[in-house]
Amino acid sequence: MQKQSWMKLKDLTPAASNSINATVILVEKGNTIEGGKEKTETCVALVADETACVNFQMWGDECEAFQPGDIIRISKGIFSRHKNKLLLRAGKRGSLEKVGEFTMLFVESPNMSEMRYMPNANQPSKLVPESQLTKP
Repeated sequence: MQKQSWMKLKDLTPAASNSINATVILVEKGNTIEGGKEKTETCVALVADETACVNFQMWGDECEAFQPGDIIRISKGIFSRHKNKLLLRAGKRGSLEKVGEFTMLFVESPNMSEMRYMPNANQPSKLVPESQLTKP
């Protein structure tokens, strides 16, 4: 079995792969809405760790299973554009697990979903936050 590496939210970059493993706290959760062809319920939440926060999309039963204050372990998540918004989500190949409640330090800034990302000069296929391009 391959060992999972754990990521801090400040290190998120958009990618079309299920490679994000992180532990976060659910800070706030939006209303559940029904949408799409399958009429699947979705909700967007704000999750955070001690380095950053990010908008997080939950589907179906996930919307009811998790509440603000829950500490969630995301395995094989994906951070990418969905309906023109950058969102972290478990996706079809990922999973979510509640591992605790309320006892986690977190910050609400920066929000990685609101960052502008640009191609890395050394690796054009990899995106980095625009703010990192101006650092020496």
